[in-house]
Amino acid sequence: MELPHAYIADKVRKDFPILETEFKGKPLVYLDSAATSQKPKFVLDTLNHYYESVNSNVHRGAHTLSRDATSAYEGARDIVASLINAKSRNECIFTKGATEAINLVAMTYGRANVGPGDEIITTELEHHSNIVPWQILASQTGCKLNFAHVDQVNGTLDVEELKSLLSMRTKIVSFQHVSNTLGCVNPVRELVEAIREKAPNAKIVLDACQSVPHQAVDVQALNVDFMAFSGHKMCGPTGIGALWGREELLNSMPPFLGGGEMIDCVTLEGSTYLPSPGRFEAGTPPIAQAIGFGAAIQYLNNIGFEEIEAYEQELGDYLYKRLSEVKGITIFGPEKNRVALCSFHCDAVHPSDLSTFLDVEGVAIRAGHHCCQPLHQALGYSHSARASLYFYNTKEEIDKLIKALEESIAFFDAVGKTDSNSDDLNDDFVPFI
Repeated sequence: MELPHAYIADKVRKDFPILETEFKGKPLVYLDSAATSQKPKFVLDTLNHYYESVNSNVHRGAHTLSRDATSAYEGARDIVASLINAKSRNECIFTKGATEAINLVAMTYGRANVGPGDEIITTELEHHSNIVPWQILASQTGCKLNFAHVDQVNGTLDVEELKSLLSMRTKIVSFQHVSNTLGCVNPVRELVEAIREKAPNAKIVLDACQSVPHQAVDVQALNVDFMAFSGHKMCGPTGIGALWGREELLNSMPPFLGGGEMIDCVTLEGSTYLPSPGRFEAGTPPIAQAIGFGAAIQYLNNIGFEEIEAYEQELGDYLYKRLSEVKGITIFGPEKNRVALCSFHCDAVHPSDLSTFLDVEGVAIRAGHHCCQPLHQALGYSHSARASLYFYNTKEEIDKLIKALEESIAFFDAVGKTDSNSDDLNDDFVPFI
């Protein structure tokens, strides 16, 4: 099976120093980019340059370093706004990551606008960061939290069930663009159209952590109200992400945190607040991380998101095909309309054991529930293994995964471990989440 866009990996791998290293005496095969991606030298150099030559606080000084830091920090905001086609840079708020971004919406817009008798809809496919904040909000406000479930036949979201939950009482609908476990791509525009028609009072929150790093995403075309994504999953530093929201909506919301930077005027009697984005960026922000985030986006733009998406589609198809050929493997999610990740269950080996054995061969995959416990419970498994790819991965690395996987299964078969769900394997203790 030829991959026409394989030249992309050949071109970029030299940009990622860690991909040239060895682990356990074996060349690293990194297949965990859905958890966090590796960082190119361009981003690492940008971070070093900031700390070595620009380091200063932003928005607070008239001296040269502060002006330069502010320019670089706000320049990164412009890069983020351009990436997702925001109407205004003021719609882009820097956060610690998507988790904080979703919590920001729940704790500000949610607390101010949701109460008893109102309803929030999310799905059982979600990452915990798109479930727990709504559970907290429901417990605090008395609203009702409803869930759309997985379509067990197709391995996707039950779209029709989600539509059936919509009503005039619905105030928030929050769901993933791409499932970090099933790999399925949700029909965002179809869902948005139904929400606008059946629940016109609802605000739509999109978790785009697994889509923005891999394809062109246009917030105006998607017509959602909020969107969250992380920098560390798209070649950027950890500790940085973004919340996009409609500017008029953001300016109607109360602050998330109080302190310096987010104020207009403070007196002992009370305070007034800046408009977005300053209103939601209290204190010293993650300056270096934001600048590194901007550099990561520039790096990806230089490759081209159309090229990245095309190559990853080829990689994903090949990964699914090869895993399907391994006896005793159950792949979660649909065969088609999926991204370049596969979560799977192996009859012969517990996921944590499998991950450990693959690690000995230099193959890094994820094992655990991937912060999706409700989804795993619905699928009938407590945990799974997951291989997730990015544009720097190769067909040959997938082949190495399959070889190591088959050897591990053969070993466990030989020693009699044939039931990965047996009580003997202590299913309750899996340190990998």
